Amino acid sequence: MLSRHRRLPQGLKPSFLGGPSGTAEAVPFPKQIRIFTTPFLSSAFLLFSFGLAQCMGQNPSDSATTEAKPKADIIFEHGNVYTGVPANAQFSSVVREEAIAVRGDRILAVGKNADIRKLKGPQTQVVDLSGRFVMPGFNDAHLHLDDAGSKKLSVDLTGVNSVDDLRTRVAKKVEGSKAGDWILGEGWDETLWPVKVTPTRWDLDEVSDGHPVFLVRIDTHIAVANTRALQLGSVTLASRNPQGGQIDRNQNGEPTGILRETAQAAILQVIPKPSHRLRREGLELALADLAQHGVTSAQDYSPVWENFQIYEELEKEGKLTARISEWLPFDDPVEELSRKRESHPQSDLMLHTGMLKGFMDGSLGSHTAAMLEPYADDPKNSGLPRYDAAKLNEMTKERVLAGFQIGFHAIGDKGVQMALDAFAGAENAASEEKVKAPGGGDDFRLRIEHAQVTTPVQIGLFKGLKVIASMQPSHLLTDMRWAQDRLGPRRAATSYAWLAFLNKGVTLAFGTDYPVEPVTPFRGLYAAVTRQSENGKQEYFPQQRLTMDQAIAAYTTGSAFAEFEEKEKGKLVPGMLADFIILDRDVTAASKERLLATKVLRTVVGGKTVYEAK
Repeated sequence: MLSRHRRLPQGLKPSFLGGPSGTAEAVPFPKQIRIFTTPFLSSAFLLFSFGLAQCMGQNPSDSATTEAKPKADIIFEHGNVYTGVPANAQFSSVVREEAIAVRGDRILAVGKNADIRKLKGPQTQVVDLSGRFVMPGFNDAHLHLDDAGSKKLSVDLTGVNSVDDLRTRVAKKVEGSKAGDWILGEGWDETLWPVKVTPTRWDLDEVSDGHPVFLVRIDTHIAVANTRALQLGSVTLASRNPQGGQIDRNQNGEPTGILRETAQAAILQVIPKPSHRLRREGLELALADLAQHGVTSAQDYSPVWENFQIYEELEKEGKLTARISEWLPFDDPVEELSRKRESHPQSDLMLHTGMLKGFMDGSLGSHTAAMLEPYADDPKNSGLPRYDAAKLNEMTKERVLAGFQIGFHAIGDKGVQMALDAFAGAENAASEEKVKAPGGGDDFRLRIEHAQVTTPVQIGLFKGLKVIASMQPSHLLTDMRWAQDRLGPRRAATSYAWLAFLNKGVTLAFGTDYPVEPVTPFRGLYAAVTRQSENGKQEYFPQQRLTMDQAIAAYTTGSAFAEFEEKEKGKLVPGMLADFIILDRDVTAASKERLLATKVLRTVVGGKTVYEAK
């Protein structure tokens, strides 16, 4: 992969471990942020010497030439600025400042109000934060914007509490649809229902009125199709299970409508593709959701290439409101992957292609995550590995040697081991052939996505291979209801092991897996620091809790490191991209109950406000 050209290398190393979080009292703030406006000056110019002086601890008052320094386009003052920079003080673990000066898309200076105010020019806009909390924007290390957009345009089954509730929502969609239209939906979760069994095609047939119906479970790893949809997909009594998939059947061998993992492909390939207009509408809705929740960077897997082309359209129109690193499908031919990578500049900090995404297994909720031992609550089942090991190892080596970063979805411990084995072979091959990593050097930053069930030995292998643990703490809020039933107490004790990874020196990168979980990062922060259910009534192995500083670092500097962007974002220091958010409370001081209710007041990307609360 071509190295990205950096405009201002900072030489700043990311910090993933934080000490005890600050405990400053929250300030009661007025309802509105006061804005004093002067004509806004947009400029991409950044005086390098000034930024570097700031990094070395100098401030605007240290020099007699202050008047000659560039003026800010916008100043945010009287704030509680959480910079993300570790502090060398016992009373604080992260440096706090009062004001931020922005010029172009970069941070010009961070410091005391009086010093930053010296950077005010005749055209500088000034925002009085009235003591509000400011922090680096969240970098969601794992999400699916196309799926999120599609969900917003289809039947939302999130939170349905029974088969009857699901059928009611489908019936309502049928009433407003034209004859022959597909009824699509996602988000159902049978573990929430009184009778915890998956729906069947016959459940759907009764309310579908001849429409083909295809409804994806919340984790996307299984789906249910009605009889008409199965007919159109040629799923019959004689159909065989595909590699890495399963067609559920009744006692007579008839398909029940439940399709696991790759078995969904038979239906997906006959569903009419959405129009370009609908795809774009869905992506714009998903991007608006990111901005509202303080996500300034998104590492996205929306594998249909048309989605990337829509991002390009939005960027050209000035409507791309989050930085996108778009993952490519691991299974695609190397020639095609290289062509797509080269089609857009890797140096574009708003949009570029990123790692290759592959799937080792399924999910715990659907009993398809690949396990080294059978499920505790399903002793005849050890999950569904998606690859033959020899083929996987060869494909991984080929793609690493072609200069690609790779991230493997792996939830079960067998899936994790398959990924680690493939990575070890690929790194050895790269060393022998003296192939450099995408960012230069020998750190390929290979990633395992989810890594929910791991052994202590495997965590040691993460460290030895420099593999990044890309995890989603909010999954635990959903999974803790049944995870120990699936795993048994021994395996459960080392599952969702965030602190064990950090203590071993493994880089953590946090995300949400949106729309599998809500995109709000505050739900993830809550899960990371409490490991309790949202009502506080259930706790899951609390010894793996993180401090708030550690959790924030995983969502900011850790995520930036995971995409080779640690010199560009994740901290609020001079020269870094001006990506930050303003909140209605200090999340490092808020109680756990109030943490979940945190609201974003303003989201800033590259110095431009892309969301402001009404």
